[in-house]
Parts: sequence; structure tokens; C-alpha cells
Amino acid sequence: MAKKTYTGATLLTTLLERQGIRDLPGIPGGAILPFYDALHTSPIRHILARHEQGAGFIAHGMARVTGRAAACVATSGPGATNLLTAIADARLDSIPLVAITGQVPQSLIGTDAFQEVDTYGLSVPITKHNYLVRDVRDLLTVIPEAFTIAESGRPGPVLIDIPKDVQNAAIEIDDDELPAPGGCRPVPPAPDADIDALARMIASAQRPLIYLGGGIITSGASELAHELARRIAAPAVSTLNALGAIPAGSPHLMGMLGMHGTRATHTLLDECDLLLAIGARFDDRATGKADEFCPHAAIAHIDIDRAEFGKIKRPSLSIEADAADVLGRLLPRLQQNTSRAWLDRATALRDAHPLRHPPREAAPLHPVNLCRFLAETLPSDTIMTTDVGQHQMWVAQAYPFRAPRTLLTSGGLGTMGFGLPAAIGAAFAAPDRRIACVTGDGSLLMNIQELAVLADFNLPVAIIIFNNANLGLVRQQQELFYGRRYEASIFETTPDFAALARAFGIRGHSIAADSADPLAEIAGALALPGPCVINIPITSDEKVFPMVPPGAANRQSIEQATPAAA
Repeated sequence: MAKKTYTGATLLTTLLERQGIRDLPGIPGGAILPFYDALHTSPIRHILARHEQGAGFIAHGMARVTGRAAACVATSGPGATNLLTAIADARLDSIPLVAITGQVPQSLIGTDAFQEVDTYGLSVPITKHNYLVRDVRDLLTVIPEAFTIAESGRPGPVLIDIPKDVQNAAIEIDDDELPAPGGCRPVPPAPDADIDALARMIASAQRPLIYLGGGIITSGASELAHELARRIAAPAVSTLNALGAIPAGSPHLMGMLGMHGTRATHTLLDECDLLLAIGARFDDRATGKADEFCPHAAIAHIDIDRAEFGKIKRPSLSIEADAADVLGRLLPRLQQNTSRAWLDRATALRDAHPLRHPPREAAPLHPVNLCRFLAETLPSDTIMTTDVGQHQMWVAQAYPFRAPRTLLTSGGLGTMGFGLPAAIGAAFAAPDRRIACVTGDGSLLMNIQELAVLADFNLPVAIIIFNNANLGLVRQQQELFYGRRYEASIFETTPDFAALARAFGIRGHSIAADSADPLAEIAGALALPGPCVINIPITSDEKVFPMVPPGAANRQSIEQATPAAA
């Protein structure tokens, strides 16, 4: 068989094509131009972001919707450093991402050349693995291996830094030398003894509580978790990134736990005698003061990453395995629990502690009412993204997520500017679905330049702004815990977002606070085809309650505004 000549750049495009990459967000620059030249004849569609962080979060949207590794690309120096926030976000939320960066030629590395930074060194703490490619032949190993690492076990980001001379170098290889695509490797199954021990713990528990983290969605075990709740007649609580694993409306779902969870979920955590933690990492926003989290419960922790065991809370039983494997083998070992006393107790607590908000007729633009109105107005399979702030928590509390991978949000890193580019990525990954991004005026300004991408591709994304002219959660903490000293949290200037949208070539709508029927205006804007921005005024003194003060136990949550002394 005749050998074929590749450059590093053309070999890279070929290997990405074999990985199934069809859409690739990024921004070109000098150190990555050989690869961009090769893309000119590739079927891969390049998505020209307007900022590298935007490119990274577009890739997030793709990966979070599909569960498969997505890729993004940037040049050296500032291109690479602008990607770092999206990479760190992927690390903390366990998102499979492959970031490809150009680098100056190897002869210039270490000379402080133009647009040279140590991308490899900078990315070590925030990646699952990273590479500095020194030889063109190494691409044959590095590319499939990067995708395998990104998707296998606990997913995460992998960075590949490729010097310009490696992209230009020539190589001759046979077609049969091209490697098989990389992908998710199976995880060793949990020992039978561990499954048996877990079944015995559940059988002896009187008040079991299921605590679901984002890993339940990653593993594809959402329905198994719901069946577990039904089988043992147990309530379940969810982290932010697990919303949708058990559909809203299920009698077993008690809602979100943690800083903005309800008193019902916190009471259940105090009363349970067995906590079944599945794919959760006991994050401080979920546990509150860790020493007082689930004080009377034995803990069984199922996670694919052994590093999570005992990091915050010491489990009585830890099982390092894929949640789908564990639950699939556990369920046949469990008898149906016919006692409803514990679940009835949980239901009574949930019903006794609903979210406090005025009726829709009196306050149609109250954020909780808005979230519920959006749920009634948007298609049931809408994919919702959010930015980070009060609007994020209102959505988490009040929007009824009915399926996995319908909420895309920045949980661990809490990155303002996530929502818009993630919505763009979701639209590319799920072109037949409606995408909505609920954002705040502060968050949207972080990556507003990506409205240009919405216009470029006419994507069916609705950007819905809860506009209070504040950094809302910052202002809320300043009011409650800093003696109402509002330093740097109130915007002196707020743009006309509808006019900005129109400047980008997108429909822009401003809802007036005194509109006779603001909800009808919002529904009308959402009913039109194509992308749009809808600016909705909310009052600056609306707060997200309940709220657990930083460092406090969950049971010490604040239910209404009672400002504390500094």
C-alpha cells in the first residue's frame, strides 16, 4: 500500500474527523494557522467564536448535551490563557473536553517569544491530562488517547499543545497506520461483596435518603436512581448539576439541597439514618458546615473517583465504580419496601415548606413566577442554560427539569459568562431542540460578544435576561452579612440590551415594568423563530431564599431578609 504524506496539521484534522468531530469552535492566530489552513479542505465546520473563553464554553454546551468529548481550538499565548477558565470549569464539573492550542516553534520555546506562554505548565492543575507534542508522529497516539482520557472514568478536560513546527512537519504513513478513534473505556465492576453490603445497609435503614450528584447523569443511571427511590420508598435530594435526573413532579424528589435548598431538604438530611450518595462530591455549597451535615446517618458513597471518598465526609461504605453498574446490580437484591411512613414524612415536609413568592397575578415578573411561566411556555424538551448568580438559583429552585441534560450550568467554578456560549454549543449539538438561556445583566456582559455567533448561524436560542442592574448575589450577601455596604455591586450604567441585540442582527425585546400584560409580551417574543434577546426588569431587592449563610450548617438557613450586623 502506497504511503500518504501528511503534515502535522493535516494529520490532526484527519484524526479529529475520525473522532467524530463535526463542529469545532475556536479563534485562529499565528501559532495555529497551519491547522486552520488544513481545516480549509476538511468537512469539520469551524465555529468562529469572538473570544476563546466563548469557544471553550461552546464546546461545553456540546459535551454537556451529548455526554461525548467536544473539542475547541486556540492559538498560543493569550489564545491559550483565554481558554483556561473554560478548562477549569470542565475540570470541576467533570465535563469531557479536548482543548487544542498552538504553540511557538520548539526552537523558540523558553525564549519569551511573541505570544509564548507555558501552556503545558499553566494547565497542569486544571486538566485531567495534558500534552506538549514534540514530534509529528506522536499525534497518532496523543489524539485518540486524549479523547479516551477525557471520556473515561470521571470525565474531564485534556489539553494538547502543538508547536507550529510540529504542525508543519511532514510524515509518510499507510492508511492502516491511522489509529482507531479514542473513546470511553469501561470501568471495572464493583465487587459483589460491596453490592451485598450496600443492600444490607439499605435493608436495615429506617430513613434512607438518596443524595444525587452530577455523576448520576454522567453515568446514564438516572432512571435506575429513580427506580431505587421507588423500590425502597425513599426521598431523594439533588445537587445543582443533578437536576433533571429524577423528573420534577416525582413523589420521591424533594428538590435541591444546600445553600439555596428548602427547609424540607435540610430537615430530611438531619433526620435520615442512611445517606446514599451517588456521583456526588459533598461540595461545600451542598453540605454547608460539613461537621453538621447528616449528623445521624451512616453514609454509603458510590463514585467513580476514589479521591472523593472521605475528602469531606467519611463514608461507612465506599464503592468505586460506575453508578449504572452498581445500581443495575443492586436493584435485584432489594425487596419492595411497602412502608410509606418515611416517604410520607418527607412529602409532608416538602408541602409545608414551599418557595415563598407572591401570586402571579400580583407580581408576574417575580423571578419564581417567571421561571414557572417559562416552563409553561417553552417546549417540554427545552434545554436550559444559565449563567451564575441569583437567576441561576431561581431557575434551580423553580424550573421543573424533567430529564437529564436539560440544565447546563456552571456548578463547581461558578463562571459568569457561561450561559450564552453554552447555549450556542447546545444548539449545535441538538439542532432540533429549543434552547433557552436565563442570564443576568452582569453575567451576560461577560461574554456578550458571542451574540455574533447566534447571528452567524441563526440558532434557535432565546436569551432571557433577569435584569436588576446589580451583581445580585453579591448585593444580597452585602445586605445580609455586610451591613448593607453595597461596594461595587450596583451598576451605574446598564446598556439597552435589546438595542445591543439588534446591533448584532438579532431580535431584541424590552419588557416594560409597567406593561399591562408582560407575560403575553414574553410569550410572543418566544413564539417567533430564530434567536432573540428578551430583557426583563426585576427589582433589585428581590433575593434568593432560603439561603444558608457561608460557613453555617444547612439547618441555619435564612428564610427571609433579616440583615445581620457586620
